[in-house]
Amino acid sequence: MDKKIEHLGQLSGKTLLFGGVYSNLQALEALKQVAEAENISPENCICTGDIVGYCAQPEETVQLFKIWNPRSIAGNVEIQLSEGAQDCGCDFKKGSRCDGFSQQWYPYAQSLLSQDSLAFIKQLPDHYTFNYADKKVMVVHGSYFNTSEFIFKSTPWETKAINFKVDQSDVIIAGHCGLPFNDAQNNKLWLNPGVIGMPANDGNQTVWYAILNDLNGKLEYKHHSLNYNYRLTNTLMQNGLLPEEYARTIVTGIWDNTEILPAVESGLQGFGINL
Repeated sequence: MDKKIEHLGQLSGKTLLFGGVYSNLQALEALKQVAEAENISPENCICTGDIVGYCAQPEETVQLFKIWNPRSIAGNVEIQLSEGAQDCGCDFKKGSRCDGFSQQWYPYAQSLLSQDSLAFIKQLPDHYTFNYADKKVMVVHGSYFNTSEFIFKSTPWETKAINFKVDQSDVIIAGHCGLPFNDAQNNKLWLNPGVIGMPANDGNQTVWYAILNDLNGKLEYKHHSLNYNYRLTNTLMQNGLLPEEYARTIVTGIWDNTEILPAVESGLQGFGINL
């Protein structure tokens, strides 16, 4: 299948980056307020996908996303929903706890999305490219080659490097893995702003996003944590239809398991995020 790549041209000024909203309406509301307080226009707000996910308000989240109107590429969840698939396409190991949980939250989300929301999801591109501070930037979900590929800070650079060659990019902005990080090598930058729908397995209820800046004529970036009404999110998730373990993670900041994590990231569970 041919990829849908949208070229945004030249962007400048503060640019807000985030991913993994995961049907967390309260986190999206809080991030929208950050963008407005920072005077960042919706055109300069970019999501790496998975607007829909683990939390309790998929329809409300998509509708607020439409109202705010930031840019977003399709995550694996959007792709699967668009195709009417029966699973989330997250590339969880079959029979794993994550796979079992997905058999609860994915059909829940699928059952609640309106035709209007599905139509919105279906038109999302696979990738964005744009120029920023004399750098060529590409936005991917997992990787260019595999929407569901988990790429972490500890992932070998060789695995990341092949993505830059596709479009001769200098910067790749990515999502999917759920953890914020940056990895700069050979004058290239792999930047994952993190997700706002779930904590980063760091023992904190806060979630993560990043802001690009070109104030000095050079591309600069900074990771930020986000406070939101996590108690309401937790309460709404305790509806008997969603995994209780995910509702607990919203409060504890600790993932139920580390099945998807490499040894390095798994060993950092609960120790906070060092950026």
